[in-house]
Amino acid sequence: MPLKNCSDYFSLALIPLAICSMTVNILLYFPNGDTTYAASSQLTNYVWYFEGICFGGIMMLIIAVVLLLVDYYNCCIPSHMGTKTFDASCSKLGSPVFAILGVAFSGYSLIISSLGLSQGPFCRTLDGWVYPFKDTSVGYLSQSSTWSQCIEPANVVEWNIILFSILIALSALQVIICLLKVIYDLKIILCGTHSILVHPEAV
Repeated sequence: MPLKNCSDYFSLALIPLAICSMTVNILLYFPNGDTTYAASSQLTNYVWYFEGICFGGIMMLIIAVVLLLVDYYNCCIPSHMGTKTFDASCSKLGSPVFAILGVAFSGYSLIISSLGLSQGPFCRTLDGWVYPFKDTSVGYLSQSSTWSQCIEPANVVEWNIILFSILIALSALQVIICLLKVIYDLKIILCGTHSILVHPEAV
């Protein structure tokens, strides 16, 4: 399927971003590749919101495919004398709606990932399994000397910071792309139409 314009590239760009979001979110369940913490639910609670898997991943893949299909759909409008008009702006009426849904899904992923980064990891300290950085207002990010209080899982602070930061970046890109698509398609719809008259075939 050949791409027609930059609007199609916006939709296509959502696909690798969605795949990356799912991959990063899955990695959050296995600190250092260890599966035991997910099995015992000893992970930060924000990974269970499935922001990267469902909302920034699967739902965004669906949105991307629907947007590509909508962009290639032509509205056929019957007119007088048996002619048919294919209206490019009409074909894009559904595109901004799905793009706005994309903003909502990726925005959810962005918010949850930001909260997960702000709260910090759930880990075992000398006081047991707690959120040692919960009340630091992300101040722990610049205080690497405090990360050692997380005894288990090993290197969980770095693991969470890197992966949640990547999820935030991916979600932010998705939000920007969807917003650009909304603006682009609304401009086409509101600022003009491009119609092609098709004469009826001879009987």
